[in-house]
Amino acid sequence: MTLRAAILVLAVTSLSLQAQSSAPAIDSIRQDDLRADLFFLGSDAMRGRLTNTPENLIASEWIKARFERLGLAPAVPGYFQNYNLMTVTLGEGNALEIMEGGSASPVAHGQGFSTQRFSATGEARGPVVFAGYGISAPDLDHDDYRAADLIKGSIVLVVDHEPGERDPNSPFDGVVTSDAGGALRKAQAAQSKGAAGILYVSDVHNHPGAAANTGANFWPQQPSRLGSYSLAGWMESIKIPAAQISVELATRLIKDTGKTLEDLSKSADTPRGAAAVRLPSVEVRLTTAVNRQPLPDRNVLAKIEGSDARLRDEWVVISAHFDHDGANGPQIMNGADDDGSGTVGLLEIAEAYALAAKAGQRPRRSILFAAFNSEERGLLGAWAYTLQPIAPLDKTVAVLNMDMIGRNEEVPAPDPAAAAGGRGGNPRFNGLDPQTADSNANALNIIGSVRSPDLKAQVESANKVADLQIRYRYDNNVSQLMRRSDQWPFIQNGVPGIWIFTGLHPDYHTVNDDPDRINYVKMEKILRLVHQMSWTIAQQDGRPGLLPRAKT
Repeated sequence: MTLRAAILVLAVTSLSLQAQSSAPAIDSIRQDDLRADLFFLGSDAMRGRLTNTPENLIASEWIKARFERLGLAPAVPGYFQNYNLMTVTLGEGNALEIMEGGSASPVAHGQGFSTQRFSATGEARGPVVFAGYGISAPDLDHDDYRAADLIKGSIVLVVDHEPGERDPNSPFDGVVTSDAGGALRKAQAAQSKGAAGILYVSDVHNHPGAAANTGANFWPQQPSRLGSYSLAGWMESIKIPAAQISVELATRLIKDTGKTLEDLSKSADTPRGAAAVRLPSVEVRLTTAVNRQPLPDRNVLAKIEGSDARLRDEWVVISAHFDHDGANGPQIMNGADDDGSGTVGLLEIAEAYALAAKAGQRPRRSILFAAFNSEERGLLGAWAYTLQPIAPLDKTVAVLNMDMIGRNEEVPAPDPAAAAGGRGGNPRFNGLDPQTADSNANALNIIGSVRSPDLKAQVESANKVADLQIRYRYDNNVSQLMRRSDQWPFIQNGVPGIWIFTGLHPDYHTVNDDPDRINYVKMEKILRLVHQMSWTIAQQDGRPGLLPRAKT
């Protein structure tokens, strides 16, 4: 063997041993500690930790106190990452007029159109241009706004959803609803292309016979007890009026094109984007009035700084969310599994890192312990973090998100009586095969690895400490699980991320999600896997990759 070959073998062996070395203080992660913490966080006294409640604030203070007691440094001053949510009410004077042949005819709000909740307050008047789905996705070379000369100064009419929404091979995240297909994202795209306003209509070619979306549910007379929130940063980015219109009204707008609304909608299902169409003989004046009220919210962030001068500016994020669905009178949704389990698990992993650091063992990369808020309201804490990260997101090498890690997945069989009545199965388990808790006694779901095979390999390697049955089955599923927890905002921003998840069960989002129903033995195994995985990623020279979405 040559000297060069010997050196190569030694280097490979060293890296292999490094990758397989046990994470320090892993034995400190214990089920008894998890139980003690969760019986507090998931207690009736915490009343479900709903966003914008005293109990939610208490939960954040408790997490901060635990980080402080462990000796972890704050990742932001005082541990609290502050940001604003936004609530809205409908203002006075929302109106829409159609100008045809020199005359204007009004359309009543709630009877043909409805102002979008994220709309700006303002007025727009101009010609109407059909712009397909209204999506701009540069990474897929898809842009429905290529005809810049038509778009600028116009009011664009776009259809809901996205191309190929039922196609598992769609580049728009398969059957998972893509971020680019969201209504607010479409308004941001239209605005960036110079549109004066935006109108939305149901994609009738994809949903024939279904109830058309007229926006009737945008402004309910009785608001939900859960509250309706968006991020202030998102809302403030929208400067143009936006409204949903009925199929009947859209049909009236396009009548002189010689095409039906279904024809135009079908034409939007085109690679690279639709060809914009000016709607002849018609103009629209859209006036919107929305009262925006900011509301403070906060994440709790702590850190262990890396020991390697070259790698310490790179970050591994370990996350969970501490909010849940609150209480409805005496009915308390304790959220022990969702996501009390992930939150107390985050504290146990943080303790293992703190103990190792005190013993002189620090990871080469830095570790961020992120307790996100308002996940149940739309992943808002995690999205807020991506808008104001503590370090550039391209320095974040991986996100390991723990949400519901305390039970065995259990999906009940469809109710025959409901099926006979045409109601099908339980919509809470849409897209999931019936399965028993016993069949998942040692199972763990990993979601998100389809975009990062490197993270999948890291899971498999770390599982040597836990010996769990790992399943990768929900990345491209109509259940939409892929986008239903806090790894999703990071993936959308180019960061490899996975969701560690034991699965849904009948107690999910009910008053029965209590600490005494948690499988603490299994939780301990899962957390040791996550700790091992995070340590290995933090130690290795290389970093996990993220696959691009496939272009058509």
